[in-house]
Amino acid sequence: MNLSTPIQYVKGIGPKTAERFHRLDVETVGDLLCLYPRDYVDYSHPSTVATAPFEGNCVVRAEIYSKQGETRVKGGKKMTKVMAGDSSAMLELIWFNNPYIAEKLVVGQEYLFFGKAGGNLDKRVMIAPVMHPLTGAPPITPIYPQTEGINSTFIGRCVSMILSELEEEIPEPLPLEMLQRYRLLSKKTSVHAIHFPASLEQAMAARRRLIFEELLVLQLGLLLLRSRDKQTTAPVMKPIDPTPFFDSLPFRPTNAQQRACEEILQDLTQKTPMNRLLQGDVGSGKTLVAAAAVYVAFQNGFQSVLMAPTEILARQHASTLEKMLSPFGVQTALLTGGMRVAAKRETLAAIAEGNAHLIVGTHAVLSDGVQFSNLGVAITDEQHRFGVQQRQTLARKGQTPHILVMSATPIPRTLALLMYGDLDISILDELPPGRTPVKTLAITSKKRGDMFQFLEEQIETGRQVYLVCPLIEESERTSAEMKSVKSYLEDVVRPLLSNYRIGLMHGKLKPKEKEAVMQEFKEGLLDVLVSTTVIEVGVDVPNATVMVIENAERYGLSALHQLRGRVGRGGGESWCILVSDHTGDAVQQRLRFLCSTTDGFEIARYDLENRGPGDFFGKRQHGLPALKLADLMTDTRALKAAQKDALEIFSNDPRLDNYPVLADEVQQLFEQNTSMN
Repeated sequence: MNLSTPIQYVKGIGPKTAERFHRLDVETVGDLLCLYPRDYVDYSHPSTVATAPFEGNCVVRAEIYSKQGETRVKGGKKMTKVMAGDSSAMLELIWFNNPYIAEKLVVGQEYLFFGKAGGNLDKRVMIAPVMHPLTGAPPITPIYPQTEGINSTFIGRCVSMILSELEEEIPEPLPLEMLQRYRLLSKKTSVHAIHFPASLEQAMAARRRLIFEELLVLQLGLLLLRSRDKQTTAPVMKPIDPTPFFDSLPFRPTNAQQRACEEILQDLTQKTPMNRLLQGDVGSGKTLVAAAAVYVAFQNGFQSVLMAPTEILARQHASTLEKMLSPFGVQTALLTGGMRVAAKRETLAAIAEGNAHLIVGTHAVLSDGVQFSNLGVAITDEQHRFGVQQRQTLARKGQTPHILVMSATPIPRTLALLMYGDLDISILDELPPGRTPVKTLAITSKKRGDMFQFLEEQIETGRQVYLVCPLIEESERTSAEMKSVKSYLEDVVRPLLSNYRIGLMHGKLKPKEKEAVMQEFKEGLLDVLVSTTVIEVGVDVPNATVMVIENAERYGLSALHQLRGRVGRGGGESWCILVSDHTGDAVQQRLRFLCSTTDGFEIARYDLENRGPGDFFGKRQHGLPALKLADLMTDTRALKAAQKDALEIFSNDPRLDNYPVLADEVQQLFEQNTSMN
């Protein structure tokens, strides 16, 4: 057995279980060793029954007093109840449909029980706890990500067997000098310790080493991508004065927009392709900057393409850009997957012949049938929705065109520079004149009646309303999300807004269904849109003036700010109402902070420094290759160190000839995103 052995050939797995492992992205023995525990159970420091915390899981040490047998309860389940305890309190243990558990327990003996402890101070209750005899219990037990048919215990057993039978050494990618400088464990020790640590301290030391390695590999990969871009030749453009374009607009660009335009126009005159991230807060005017790049490309005889994540956003961009650029003769073409065959054929011909100067579309612009005549600039909107591979595919559509990627998620500049080693960065940190800041209020559910009365008043004046229903935990399935949003619609919204047109949006809808609902709302055919967080970022509905977010404490501040950005796009007064009954000081402080500012960069900084519920980016890692352990938000010290070392390694050995194991890891990390060959 070696690291590349397919998982199905591991003893006790086989083809059927291997298919289940595939759902966890485990294909080989090496992949399974990289399926790291998400948590640990520490059996070495159990609580007494009375001191067991009421919130969260814990380990309790207790003696078995009596076994009360099996009874049938409502719903046809069979309940097994066992009484246990210690000198501090009684402990009632309950299992459902598990009649054999009581047979394993011996009255008078002590055991360790892991689970959630409820009840009260006199009698505590644990339902379906994991049980271990007092002697022989492992001090630290890993808890793994699971999937249907594969539990954490089984994964741990498989990992243990692999580590004992592996016929080859786990290769060490980091040089000895680096291990010594940062006092890092070896790779072999780290892999063993992260799965089966002797203590929680050892587990943390293993994580620290593996996180550093992962970030080093990421930074090396980004440096490789960037160096290969610099080796290629881009369409070189003559400097063009953008003043005629700016003068044609009904408003003056902000200083930040002009600065970003200057940086981009400077890039377009270089021999190496532009690879620039344009990031700005909600409503900061990224589209205008993109239009300036298209204008300059057109004046130089080059085509441009803009790729958006959804059809409705693509249509919106096409409409906006056409108004800005058509006075100069720029012909804009829309290309989406849902087009009729004849229209698509006509559009493809216009693109190939060079009669379409700006092509705006969805992923359809990446398809093989799209042939550009003379592509000079490629732009992607909502950059986090596209991985590195899609950026590269778009680049290969022309003779290495200049690349501009846009993001509405504000990131402090220092962190952005670390995260995007393959991109230069332009930042829009001013809002255009005329944008009225959204008023943000935080209320409890006791005020819901008053809130709905306010919503009714807004709708009566011809305005529209977003209602974002309670967030569903990621661990729950989309069917649970659908059930939650539907019950919120039927039980809360319809009774209170029964006279109005209400639309529903959730994760189980097909993309075309989502597009249709969003289009209806945009066209004013709906008064209210009840939705989960799948509301499209960037979709412009100027008539929507109120955004209500239920269970606001369940979101990160940056996520709340993004949602808030869906209103206030018309120029009239707009509101965002945060509904939360959470009384914790930290939560209340976070919500008050959001009510006090509309500066996305300040919010991002606060979110990073005070990691509240919810993730800054969620699971997407912002278009970068998925990382298994490292968190780009919290592991910033390791990220800075990794970038410094990556630059040093790369400057001395750009092909990584002296680091073959590191080179292999770079290839593996990026292979699903882009070819590193």
